[in-house]
Amino acid sequence: MQRITVLNPKGGSGKTTLATNLAACFAIAGLKPALMDLDPQGSSTRWLHKRPMESPLIHGIAAYSRASAVTRSWQLRVPAQCETVIVDTPAALDPQALPEFTRGADVILVPVMPSDIDIHAAAKCIADLLLVAKIRRSDGRIGIVANRVRSNTLVSQSLTRFLNSLDIPLVATLRDAQNYVRAAEMGLGIHEMPQWQVRQDLASWEPITRWLQDRQVRPVGTAERELVSIVSEVPAEA
Repeated sequence: MQRITVLNPKGGSGKTTLATNLAACFAIAGLKPALMDLDPQGSSTRWLHKRPMESPLIHGIAAYSRASAVTRSWQLRVPAQCETVIVDTPAALDPQALPEFTRGADVILVPVMPSDIDIHAAAKCIADLLLVAKIRRSDGRIGIVANRVRSNTLVSQSLTRFLNSLDIPLVATLRDAQNYVRAAEMGLGIHEMPQWQVRQDLASWEPITRWLQDRQVRPVGTAERELVSIVSEVPAEA
């Protein structure tokens, strides 16, 4: 089971958009993903509730909420048939909590928006992942996704220069497109939209899927045990 953690303490960076579209991409490929929502806003969970009944199944885990009728381990269980777990993390994470949120992740994807504020926040996030969470660049687990980029603008060029200076792979650049908004409103991913409508966006996702396929996958059950251990210590809504 592969665990993909989508993380950036900066709010509004596109974590949920990236997480939900990854889940939809894996679902239509038949990989039976689980989508774990750790964000108290519950945006990924609301997206799942909008999904049409006929859409490929994505197992949702509302980890931000505690269910009094069942144990925490039971609430966080990942079905055995799930081959991938995508974790949508909350904003405003304390840097000291990063080791817990990243422990055992096969992949950590950091979405970054093209603005001066977001670029500064991303620099801090990467530094904390390396220095606080003790993730080594050589592990190849951290990847950056430039999100909602408008080509040939000064801020997009600034973002590109910044990302190229990090020595962290820029996995893909996703354009600023209304297709993502339309898909989210229907509980769908970009891969589930009519191809003629999203052809340009689908092309930008190919590097992400290739990069993820190259990441090492651990034995089934490992990620699930670590997720339960990690999330059981995370504060949740009553």
